[in-house]
Amino acid sequence: MNRRFALLYLAWIVVCAVLFVAMRSANDPSRSRDRILSNDAGVRAAIIAAQRDPRYRNYDVVHVAYAGRGEGGEARWVVLLDRVPHTAMKNAIVVELRAKDGTLLTIRPPK
Repeated sequence: MNRRFALLYLAWIVVCAVLFVAMRSANDPSRSRDRILSNDAGVRAAIIAAQRDPRYRNYDVVHVAYAGRGEGGEARWVVLLDRVPHTAMKNAIVVELRAKDGTLLTIRPPK
């Protein structure tokens, strides 16, 4: 019984290793190919805001949301930034980036 289990275990390891090597270049289905990732959008928004206005150098990403094409314009990332320490949105700004490539669309106060 132990020998069968050992052979089955070894076969399973070989199957997993073959699948791992075969699928390493496959695209992740949970990541959309038509837009940048939300984490990248947040980092990019903070950098762009700090470059545009030195007041925003101490701002931190609070929230990132995706707005699709049917939500008031083109597909975009809506990034909320607030000063550190957080000000309960008294000094917050919203940075909108094009979802496809992360290009700045607008910097505005939250509505």
